[in-house]
Amino acid sequence: MKPKKIYVVLKGRVPGLYYSWTECKKQIDGFSGAMFKAYSSYGEADIAFKTEFSKANQTSTVEPIWDSVSVDASCIGNPGKMEFRAVKTATGEELFRKEFSTGTNNIGEFLAVVSALAYTESKGLSIPIYTDSMTALSWLRTRTCKTSFAEDDSSRELFTVIHKAEEILRKHEFKSNVLKWETHKWGEIPADFGRK
Repeated sequence: MKPKKIYVVLKGRVPGLYYSWTECKKQIDGFSGAMFKAYSSYGEADIAFKTEFSKANQTSTVEPIWDSVSVDASCIGNPGKMEFRAVKTATGEELFRKEFSTGTNNIGEFLAVVSALAYTESKGLSIPIYTDSMTALSWLRTRTCKTSFAEDDSSRELFTVIHKAEEILRKHEFKSNVLKWETHKWGEIPADFGRK
């Protein structure tokens, strides 16, 4: 029996590891400059993704794509009061903002990306979405919020939103690409809350 391949998408709609050609193809079809490779074992694929992802996604331009959406999250304490928002990258105009009485920064970053995907889809836009969070990109890739933050009475509302976001990711294919904001080249992401 032929061994099953694992596909590493280095450049695509959601970079990551995929266990079927069908899933891989969804990430690269129609994506300009798509990069992917098949491996025969998870170990090889995982190492390749971890070592090659940053290199493959280095931009050749000195500027971001300005016609895009940028997202960020902020948490006062971690966990603590959490909020996230999206802005137009070019102008900083706020598109939406959500607040929760408790949460973590990583959860906020993840929910910001999923909310931005839903927002661009509802507006019929296929413009890029920028995040500066590698954790959000990782959770997006697996379509799961892999937080260790506990669900209890105080976080019930937040977890309702998390479960809805995970369901949206499982059921929809979005037109917008999620890209890594290159902070070391471009400075803070335009959606930054300025609380560092």
